[in-house]
Amino acid sequence: MPEGPSVKRFQLLCTPFVGKAVNKVGGSTRQVDPGDLKMLTLWDAQVHGKNLFLAFGAPGDNSKSTSPEASEHGSTSQGKMASERSSFLPRQEGNESDGCDPQRCLQEEHEGDLPSLMDDVAGRPWEWLRFHFGLYGSIRASEFARAKNANKRGDWKDPIPRLVLYFDDGGFLVFYNCRIHRCSSPTAEPATDILSPEFDRERALDALCKATPVCHTLLDQSYFSGLGNRIKNEALYLAKIHPLSLGSLLTPSDLRSLLDHALQFSLEWLHSKLRGQRLRLQIYMKEKCPEGHEAKKGAFGPLDGLKRLTWWCPQCQPQVLPEDTGMPPVQCS
Repeated sequence: MPEGPSVKRFQLLCTPFVGKAVNKVGGSTRQVDPGDLKMLTLWDAQVHGKNLFLAFGAPGDNSKSTSPEASEHGSTSQGKMASERSSFLPRQEGNESDGCDPQRCLQEEHEGDLPSLMDDVAGRPWEWLRFHFGLYGSIRASEFARAKNANKRGDWKDPIPRLVLYFDDGGFLVFYNCRIHRCSSPTAEPATDILSPEFDRERALDALCKATPVCHTLLDQSYFSGLGNRIKNEALYLAKIHPLSLGSLLTPSDLRSLLDHALQFSLEWLHSKLRGQRLRLQIYMKEKCPEGHEAKKGAFGPLDGLKRLTWWCPQCQPQVLPEDTGMPPVQCS
């Protein structure tokens, strides 16, 4: 599943189309009627955690945001969108921006709960669509994805888009492997978003120091919205922390190091995507760590939650056990 940096890049691919009208639609989705979007204008594009939100409204009306939060955090002009894009571009050394902060995702709306996007659109606020991407979900701007390998039958079939939006300037957006739902507005919580300047570090540290394996806590979107499995693996290795170490047994400096590496890796990953470069990984899906030690792999997760594959180096990331510390666990404030 695309993580915060990837979804942020998806948003930046959409921003050049803000203010443009949709004149043709296509795609295989049955979660919304693509025809409802025809002749509407794309007025806003926001990303919160792992979710992308797009706002559509009547042509010529760029002022119908549905909530104060959307007005405050959204970008309703192409100039502001361009400014936002430039803020994420790499800066000169010594002037690196801090990590950003992903917001908690909205709960999914039931299909059919909201009226058709075309019902009395001229007199209504913007209608929002929420895009949540699957394991290989993506967006392409003015190009289609092509098959890289033959399928099991030996056929070379291109991926089928879930949604295609053609705009009046000749450009188009293509959405692959995603779930699409209507929602009332993109309620935002920047304090939990790893790619937001308003990310609450103290709140994140309080969560990490609980008596829970840190690999579980890092994937908790209520504290680390936008942080996914790849960031988790890399941050734990860079901080030299075993994934199953309880946060309550780690020192405050260890916890700060883990948080710093998670935020910094997320920002570097975003910058590498904007430059069209691959980010060099240390441990994720590796047989050996950079020191040459054999890496281990296991599926870890809460008892009642999803188990995620985790790679770690037993030598570089020794597990901290209660008998190893010789001191009481860190007390959360």
